[in-house]
Amino acid sequence: MKVSFFGGAGEVGRSCILVKSDKSKILLDAGVKLGAVEEYPQIRDSDLKGIDGIFISHAHLDHFGYLPHIFTAGYRGKVYATKPTIELINIAIRDYMNISKPKNVTSQGLAEMAKHFEIIEYGKPFRLKDLTIKVVQSGHILGSAITTVSDGKHTIMYSGDMNMAQTRLLPGADMKNARADTLIIESTYGAKNDIFPPEKEVSQKLMASIKETLHKGGKVIIPTFGVGRAQEVLFMLDDFMNSGILPKAPIYISGVINKIMRIHRHNVIYCRREVQMRILMSDSDPFKSKNFVPVESNELRGKIVKEKEASIIVTTSGMLTGGPVMYYLARLARDPMNKLILVGYQAEGTLGRALQEGAREVTVNRAKVKVNLTVETFHLSAHADRKQLEAAIAKVHGLKNVFVVHGEKSKSEDLRMHIANKYNAIVPEPIKEYHV
Repeated sequence: MKVSFFGGAGEVGRSCILVKSDKSKILLDAGVKLGAVEEYPQIRDSDLKGIDGIFISHAHLDHFGYLPHIFTAGYRGKVYATKPTIELINIAIRDYMNISKPKNVTSQGLAEMAKHFEIIEYGKPFRLKDLTIKVVQSGHILGSAITTVSDGKHTIMYSGDMNMAQTRLLPGADMKNARADTLIIESTYGAKNDIFPPEKEVSQKLMASIKETLHKGGKVIIPTFGVGRAQEVLFMLDDFMNSGILPKAPIYISGVINKIMRIHRHNVIYCRREVQMRILMSDSDPFKSKNFVPVESNELRGKIVKEKEASIIVTTSGMLTGGPVMYYLARLARDPMNKLILVGYQAEGTLGRALQEGAREVTVNRAKVKVNLTVETFHLSAHADRKQLEAAIAKVHGLKNVFVVHGEKSKSEDLRMHIANKYNAIVPEPIKEYHV
């Protein structure tokens, strides 16, 4: 088989991998890269029409956001993903279109995309021409998948984004009986120093920070990805508030998070069994807590920023590239009583990264804003850290080749060098075709 990387090679974003066998061509993911300038996969439109199928690992824009353009360009094949991933894409794509307004997409392309999804289930292999394809849980977000592709002679495993650790919501990645001769693995946190502290330690420090701000009467803004991080953060806040560790205060939920919470509840079978039992066996539904206040009107949004009320605002987008967080930041950033807490990866070139690195004046909706609030970062990542990545690689039987992708180039290279004595390890060059 042959593989080419049209995005995600030496960078985070626009993941898009072409896999060719003797009789088939498929894409693994088709994402966009968000930042100061939006970037797309480096695949030509003329190459899209010969694709036999597209497999989406999960519902984050850097893995599926290019789909509307692909259908605008004339692709009419299937897009395969798990049921939650398809439902989440249908919600998230509207948000993306409203915020980014990409010029390379037509309404017809969007309509065609919606008609061509097909559900695949964890652990159930199926045939596509000469290929056998199987997906299993990757532990990253609801419905996320590790994809294995085999032509009978060679097997390629694609991690997508993965997390080996169990979270409040999901089990860790399913690496039982993993077998492949080629692994394509993410490296978002692939550097040798990318070792996460225990989740319990991080959550305790996070709650102490939030508690400090609430006691002062300030507001805490937590920008987060609508899928995955938002639910983990909300579960955590709810648990600590119910236990009395956090003082009672409104937890406002802003943006598409409310719709996404409903999708999680409808697909709770994909969550940890403990979450399922909590809904079935008690009155404590973590998706419908009394501590949560959905923000469903501009009137309420205005009230939140004007009133002298201590509160927590959980909102999209996670890297401050658009969405409701821009409204809250513009109006609350000048007050040193308030706090901005970053809980996810902040890509280079994003406003989130600028604030993380200490920017004290930023441009929000074309206006200069003084940043007097406190900015803090707590690692609540849905990605594997360096130790987990090493463990995942070691679990793959028969492994010979490892392509290290989806990481800043220095991080990908760091992981590649660490495993190069055992495997043929490569940080791929964009567009270049590799034989495996």
